[in-house]
Amino acid sequence: MSHASMLKARRQSQKHKRELEVAAKLAKRLEKQALAGPVIKKEKVKKEKVASDTVKPEKVKKVKLSKEEQGKKDAKKAKEDAAKKGK
Repeated sequence: MSHASMLKARRQSQKHKRELEVAAKLAKRLEKQALAGPVIKKEKVKKEKVASDTVKPEKVKKVKLSKEEQGKKDAKKAKEDAAKKGK
């Protein structure tokens, strides 16, 4: 028997062995399913949607500073910038 034919015979025997194992597993699984009986599905219960009574917050308008207040703010900022540059 040549090496190639020996390998071929080995592959075939492995294939047949694998097929037998798969068939045995399938038979075992089917046997378990037969013993368990039919599967009873639970009914799905739909949850009722509850309407949410949320109150939308009102938007608050930003108040613009007067020219006087704006000038004070700018002057203060300019002082702080000058102090930083001086250091």
